[in-house]
Amino acid sequence: MTEVGAGAVELGGDPRTVPPGERGETTVADRVVAKIASQAAREAVGVLPRDAEPPHASVVVRHGSARVRVHVELDYPGDIGGRCAHVRRRIVERVRDLAGMSVPEVVVQVERLHLGDHLGTAGGRTP
Repeated sequence: MTEVGAGAVELGGDPRTVPPGERGETTVADRVVAKIASQAAREAVGVLPRDAEPPHASVVVRHGSARVRVHVELDYPGDIGGRCAHVRRRIVERVRDLAGMSVPEVVVQVERLHLGDHLGTAGGRTP
């Protein structure tokens, strides 16, 4: 049987007896949260129009919360407001679940609207 010396207790002791507030903390980098937010936006947007850029996000993390700005391109016509709300909800959910952070603000910036393939070129009307 191996015996643990007294030095182990002085360096931190048994992790089961150290209160959670004294164990340390995990820091998640802004760029990691931005990648999580970008992926969440991709999941929420779904199938992108043929020539669309995938969503990308920028994030500022302060005191355990993340403020997110995400840029998306959407197809048109469609419920732009509803899709943006879905993107916001998905980002809040994924950042909370994967990074353990609150997300008090998500700004969804629609960079471009893509006219659907099923519409004609004459003012959106089909013959």
